[in-house]
Amino acid sequence: MVKKKLFIFFALVTCFFISNAQNANELHETAKGFMRQGDFANASLVLNKALEQQPGNMEITKDLALNYYLQKDNTKALETIKPLIDRNDADDQCFQIAGNIYKALNQLKECDKLYKKGIKKFPQSGSLYNEYGELLWAMQDLSAIKQWEKGIEMDPGYSSNYYNATKYYYVTSDKVWNIIYGEIFLNIEPSTGRTSEIKNILLDSYKKIFSDADIFKNVKEKNSFEQAFLQTLYKQNSIASSGMNPETLTMIRTRFILDWFNGPSTKFPFRLFDYQLQLLRDGMFDAYNQWLFGTVQNLVAYQNWTTAHAVEYDEFSKFQKGRIFKIPAKQYYHKISSGR
Repeated sequence: MVKKKLFIFFALVTCFFISNAQNANELHETAKGFMRQGDFANASLVLNKALEQQPGNMEITKDLALNYYLQKDNTKALETIKPLIDRNDADDQCFQIAGNIYKALNQLKECDKLYKKGIKKFPQSGSLYNEYGELLWAMQDLSAIKQWEKGIEMDPGYSSNYYNATKYYYVTSDKVWNIIYGEIFLNIEPSTGRTSEIKNILLDSYKKIFSDADIFKNVKEKNSFEQAFLQTLYKQNSIASSGMNPETLTMIRTRFILDWFNGPSTKFPFRLFDYQLQLLRDGMFDAYNQWLFGTVQNLVAYQNWTTAHAVEYDEFSKFQKGRIFKIPAKQYYHKISSGR
């Protein structure tokens, strides 16, 4: 009889906690709905109710801190997120949210310390390298590029480090990495508000690289990958002399790929160039180059091309939407010190 009573007691306790968790989860989902609608006041109310049922729930607490941040109540946001940072189970998103709050409060020194702590704990987090780089850039600290480069090396699938590195190198004398990183970014993030900006940079970068008479100046200072890239690309200088448009770029880039896979590819396996070769073999390279350059070079001409090559255009569009572009680990060829 005693055993039966104990069983009933534990069963009731278990049911209570399951019901409590379900209620908290339901409240959390309701609050996220309010956040998506921009109704942050109701979201705060519901999230606080959820935390009453499950104090210390990390996911609910993170959303509450984020919700306060979106409400611009950054003092409350910081009070909410700070206890999470020192928890053993804190994830990199905790540091991301806290970093945004510190920046909003203009507490830049604390933000700097936070990102260093976060990166030490999560050395594979591309998002933390990116946001730390953005903080340094806002402080006019040119070592920001070291963070974006480290983010690319450690987390090659995270697009924002490529985005920021492309823009950084575009305003420097670099002739390699804004082209390579720009194209990688466009394949990882092919249809966002940042896509057109990087397409313009990529097109202009090709124009600049072939208009530079001193393209091989200081080439000995470049690493062997960069030298191979420049030497292979510049073999097509005669084609570039007729001007840059999607058609000439397709010819230049086709010959580049054929030459690359007739030599440097053995030493430098690289997913971006593998992808270009795949498109070339499958008859989609023209459409790919039109997508990269045509939309920013001459939109009307691009639209005319897609009409005249409807089958080719549709085939590439379906292919592009059906795959995820990823750079494998250990294909990082731009060695740069990660220290400040």
